[in-house]
Amino acid sequence: MKKVYPDAKSALDGLLRDGMMIMSGGFGLCGIPETLSEAIRDSGVKDLTFVSNNAGVDGIGLSRLLETRQIRKMISSYVGDNKLFAQQYLAGDLELEFNPQGTLAERIRAGGAGIPAFYTKTGVGTLIAEGKEVKEFDGQKYLMERGLFADLAIVHAWKGDTAGNLVYRKTARNFNPMMATAAKVTVAEVEHLVPAGDIDPDHVHTPGIFIKRIVEVGGARKHIEFRNTRPRPAAA
Repeated sequence: MKKVYPDAKSALDGLLRDGMMIMSGGFGLCGIPETLSEAIRDSGVKDLTFVSNNAGVDGIGLSRLLETRQIRKMISSYVGDNKLFAQQYLAGDLELEFNPQGTLAERIRAGGAGIPAFYTKTGVGTLIAEGKEVKEFDGQKYLMERGLFADLAIVHAWKGDTAGNLVYRKTARNFNPMMATAAKVTVAEVEHLVPAGDIDPDHVHTPGIFIKRIVEVGGARKHIEFRNTRPRPAAA
């Protein structure tokens, strides 16, 4: 099965439609599938539901799709540092399903493992619990949370081979690996593409069986969310 595509547009060909749910990996601005998300923006599909820890910052990442109003709903755990996100939500133009970060991660992992729902203590007695089933176990109350399974997942990896095996670096492992398992089709963008067999099996984070299409994007743009500096001692 040929998995390698020449560019992001062709890697997404035939997969996109209005109203679909898409998982987008990364954490903050680390490990975000920026090339694939820009291709989704350029395709013009709309009324999308995105599952992502956050929506990037203004002008970067999924915020580019907020600019074009192609996102109808976000399922996220962090909504700070994005003025456009806040503006659209407060104006009623964007739906938000807010999740504690660990709950979001587990919902995605559960979806990939075929688990339709699970119980957690996180959120009991808060706004998060509104409208959800509460059950008692051993004298403690737990919320029922549904697993998440998307139509499409887009992930970013540091290295991948032509069979689809992926290796992530550092913080990029927060959401990318679990999202890769939790969709009907997963498309990966990789910084370095190598022949099948070049990656030590013990180093593989996502097995190729989960990856249907892959595109090499070269060195990723290393955005800095907050640039904090201080004078060096020698220059003080």
